[in-house]
Amino acid sequence: MNPLRERIDRVRSRMVDVGVDALLLSLGADLPWLTGYEAMPLERLTMFVLPADGDTPTLVVPRLEAPRVAERSDFVVRPWGETEDPVAVVAGLVGSRRRLAISDRAWATFLIGLQSAVPDASWRRASDVTSPLRAVKDVDEIKALRAAAQAADRVAAQLLGGEIPLIGRREAEVSADLGRRLRAEGHDKVNFAIVGSGPNAASPHHEPGDRVIQVGESVVCDFGGTMDGYCSDITRTVFTGSEPSAEFRDLYDVLQRAQSLSVAAATVGTSCEDVDAAARVVITDAGYGDLFIHRTGHGIGLEEHEDPYLVSGNAAPLVAGHAFSIEPGIYVAGRHGARIEDIVVATESGPDALNTANHDLHVIDA
Repeated sequence: MNPLRERIDRVRSRMVDVGVDALLLSLGADLPWLTGYEAMPLERLTMFVLPADGDTPTLVVPRLEAPRVAERSDFVVRPWGETEDPVAVVAGLVGSRRRLAISDRAWATFLIGLQSAVPDASWRRASDVTSPLRAVKDVDEIKALRAAAQAADRVAAQLLGGEIPLIGRREAEVSADLGRRLRAEGHDKVNFAIVGSGPNAASPHHEPGDRVIQVGESVVCDFGGTMDGYCSDITRTVFTGSEPSAEFRDLYDVLQRAQSLSVAAATVGTSCEDVDAAARVVITDAGYGDLFIHRTGHGIGLEEHEDPYLVSGNAAPLVAGHAFSIEPGIYVAGRHGARIEDIVVATESGPDALNTANHDLHVIDA
């Protein structure tokens, strides 16, 4: 079966289950997942109208963008001209349907316009319908994630092998270097390349800047991009120029053990919060609990962050096909930090770590 048709059928089935009459998809990953078309973030409205009742779906798109839409039998394309009101076009396609779900990332201006055009409708997030379905990757999606992870692994291996100079370079230079290497390994675009050195390593989402990397400090490198539509995301921490102190070595050993045990815990049927706890209890028992300041992981696919989220309070069980990061970190403000991250897929035979770059703490002399 056409994979897009199969996805549309699954979405329609879930719409019936949760009580949604029409799904309205605009910006965000749901649209390309269902149509193969990614909308540009323009002030002009693009919206896919998917009725639950079997009527033909329609992609409403600005006329000047219509040539970018590949012809498909799964939906019709309705271009709109510059003098037309696209909100009115969408409202006409909605018709008498009143239980509506709209893209989480749709521009507010279009939601407000649609609320005025369909005043008696009830509204909910499209992710209530799509996220549980998108979270479970099919064989082709896992293949794409694996290829992206392997490409990122090759860059990580270059980092660990000392092929990427660190000492004496600005964080921003190293970040740009990582990005270039991701592209050289097959990525279509770079989504981020965090480089945090010394005290900046204690900031999980540090913006690489002008700080020059010194001898004798940790450097957290967290980078990823998009390859054939699917995302990579990997973190490795290295130490520059000299043997780490016993204090930092202990911190890193605890982190490495926590990450490994959390990966091992990511089995089908285990709750997301229990996978988080598998890492957190190790770090807490070692006295670093207050320094692990974020969730253990996030789902990944067409987006860098999507369901499922591995965090306390999420009791949902992992199912085969869930793809997610395992990335505990320990951060000592003003001094140093460390994080290790792999992408993992839950399978019936156990956790499948897509990233295999070495986890040991490497001292980089370059």
